[in-house]
Amino acid sequence: MAFGLLEKLGERTVPSVFQRVAKMTANEPSEFPRTGRLAGIDFGTVRIGVAITDPEQKMASPYQILQRSNLLTEESFFRRLVREERISGFVVGLPVHLDGSSSHVSELAIEYGKWLGVLTGLPVVWFDERFTSSAAEELIREANLTSKKRKALLDKLAAQVLLTAFLEAPRDQLRTIRGLDDRR
Repeated sequence: MAFGLLEKLGERTVPSVFQRVAKMTANEPSEFPRTGRLAGIDFGTVRIGVAITDPEQKMASPYQILQRSNLLTEESFFRRLVREERISGFVVGLPVHLDGSSSHVSELAIEYGKWLGVLTGLPVVWFDERFTSSAAEELIREANLTSKKRKALLDKLAAQVLLTAFLEAPRDQLRTIRGLDDRR
């Protein structure tokens, strides 16, 4: 599968983006592994934030920031992650606009999640990541860190916020992907 070689598909509404994602994978969120470590992926074109859960999926922790370079490096990173941390599935952040429409980066994140699934043989679900970066920025601001240290933490904290939101969402209600702004 060639990552990043997507056709421009134009703007889509939220339901059509999520319906398209649902057709790409047999992994319904309600059937997603309920035990074992999950890896949360905050996809970016320059960096990828990674967070992981504990084996009981009770809490998420920031793990690492992967600087994008080439697919061979990324393939090695994710194979090692799955092997060493015993990952049982991936939650990939789906970056949509505030109005819910898809973006070019949404399409890239979908393609990247598909690539991860093929690479590792593990189930992948996509989860709305609206507001994860702003929530992570707020946490970092409160920590009174230098701007250099804030930047170094941002992506893996955004992955942690994403993965925490996924863990807190009722799995049987995740057929329409819900994000931080929908939690009650």
